[in-house]
Amino acid sequence: MEKRYFTILFAIIFTATVSLTSITGCGYAKKGTDTSKAKVIEEKEQLPPPPDITPPKEKGDKYHVIVVGGEPEGVAAAVSAAKNGAKVLLIDKHDGLGGLMTYGMLNTIDMSRGPKGELLTRGTFEEFFKGIGSVTSFDVEKAKKVFMKLVKDQPNITLSLNTIFKEPIMEGNKIIGVVVEKDGKNICYYGERVIDATQDADVAAAAGVPYTVGAEDIGMKDRFQASTLVFKLKGIDWSELTRIIKKEKKIPDTYIDSTSANGFATITKNYRPATKMLRLRGLNIGKQDDGTVLINALLIFGVNGLDPESKAKGMELAKAELPRIVEFLKKNIPGFENVTLAGTAPELYVRETRHIKGYYTLSITDVVFNRDFEDRIAIGSYPVDIQATSPDDYGYVYGKPLQYAIPFRCIVPQKVENLLVVGRSASYSHLAAGSARTIPIGMAEGDAAGVAAVYSITKNKSYQEIINNEEDIKNIQSILVSQGAYLKPFKVENPAEKHWSFEGLKLVLTWGLVVPGYTNDYRFNQDISSISFYYLISNLVKRAIPEKANVVAENAFNLQKFIVKEPITKEGAAEILLTYGGYKNEIATNKGKLFELAHQRGLISDKAYQHMKNKKFVTWADAYDMALTLYRKLK
Repeated sequence: MEKRYFTILFAIIFTATVSLTSITGCGYAKKGTDTSKAKVIEEKEQLPPPPDITPPKEKGDKYHVIVVGGEPEGVAAAVSAAKNGAKVLLIDKHDGLGGLMTYGMLNTIDMSRGPKGELLTRGTFEEFFKGIGSVTSFDVEKAKKVFMKLVKDQPNITLSLNTIFKEPIMEGNKIIGVVVEKDGKNICYYGERVIDATQDADVAAAAGVPYTVGAEDIGMKDRFQASTLVFKLKGIDWSELTRIIKKEKKIPDTYIDSTSANGFATITKNYRPATKMLRLRGLNIGKQDDGTVLINALLIFGVNGLDPESKAKGMELAKAELPRIVEFLKKNIPGFENVTLAGTAPELYVRETRHIKGYYTLSITDVVFNRDFEDRIAIGSYPVDIQATSPDDYGYVYGKPLQYAIPFRCIVPQKVENLLVVGRSASYSHLAAGSARTIPIGMAEGDAAGVAAVYSITKNKSYQEIINNEEDIKNIQSILVSQGAYLKPFKVENPAEKHWSFEGLKLVLTWGLVVPGYTNDYRFNQDISSISFYYLISNLVKRAIPEKANVVAENAFNLQKFIVKEPITKEGAAEILLTYGGYKNEIATNKGKLFELAHQRGLISDKAYQHMKNKKFVTWADAYDMALTLYRKLK
């Protein structure tokens, strides 16, 4: 019975056990000293003059570029292609533009700024940002008008709203058009290039592009970030709320300005929903021009964003909870005393579904260690914010980059030609998407996709050929810069990369096993607790080497003694390594000499051995390296 109990216990553990710094899920960015002490150094690069890539005129009903999805990223792609002389068709299922921002009502923007506060995502996003008044939280109806104006200002864009994508038109592995449904009829549209700007990479998936879903790539199948129903309140007293937060400072870790407020987690943590499948996290509040506010705070677990029925059930569950939430807010937050529910977004805010496989997949280490790429098409800096994936966790911040680049290869999918994918479903790992999925970064990608599509037509080159040609990449970058993009090459000096355990750190970060938080604290020299070491190693085996997962389950009972909150000795760490490494039968006869035995059996590297031989306890740095050594041994 005890063995079965501990097997079940292991099955329900979650990453919080091994985290360094977890968050409550609020939008408030906690301030702190960046312990990595990294520094951005801009490098000079001479780009060629932007070439004229105006393509020959298309005859008849054929388009140069078809953009599927009127999301912000799709608007950017269509506008960018049109600026370069392309005949563009922009398709969207809604009756207006803006997608997630206007129909999911995600009206608070996750900005990417450089170390000096400079905007990193420029081009079409900057045009949009200025159009909404350069505010962090915008009026949804105003945003719809700004998106529409961006499109209407380009006369060679044909806009087709209320148009549902049905299937791609393929010629071998090349996409040559799309079938859509409009006014109850199926229509075929043909184009030389197609850009998939749907939230879920619907075109790419239907065309045969490989992909993963949610956290599948880190060994957590059927786990993805929670969805949210944004809701609207009227009757809020903004001046009173401002006074309480700014002057009286009665609500810790909360921020407010003229259009936005976020935080409130010390209050919302006390809310008890009617079902564990819901959670009220910290509030992101965005004002509307009519005096109402939109609130992004209600997490819905278990929603499969690729299943319409699952989304409908999630919406129903959330709506049923809202009256209780409104009453809670009225009673607990000054300025909310007279609020009433004024509606909800027509669609759920779904954070994550597919991640397509491109010619490069952006990794968590690319993001948190500020990597630049020669084929950069966008630069971001938003924290790696992974919202909760189940009722058992509270979301994590896996680091705060200074800035990192998105390579062109991330939007070029494998196995299908003439297609680009922009937005949250581009080629990112689950963890990297915690930062890269943000809309300003996606709009910068949209600009690049528009330019690259027209360039490939004019030069009669495939995207695969462009990827491998430095001259082509620089030409595309030059055109983007001429359209306002910020693409300066850079280098970041990060002391963490010089640490002796860095390779091990990269491994455990890749598998989501440590959470450095907003301050990038890797705790290299701090002793690691026994419970943290046990779950770090156990989860590594379970996620990264699933064929060995049975070894963890089979030994859960025997190793329960290590599930304690005290520093782990090197002998204890060695016992865990020997158990998982296949030397369990040698443990009993070598008590007191397990550290030496683990080193002899190749489970502790010479480097780690030297660092540890005169110490009793294991540090986080030691643990990183031991995790790497075990991983290599078992693989």
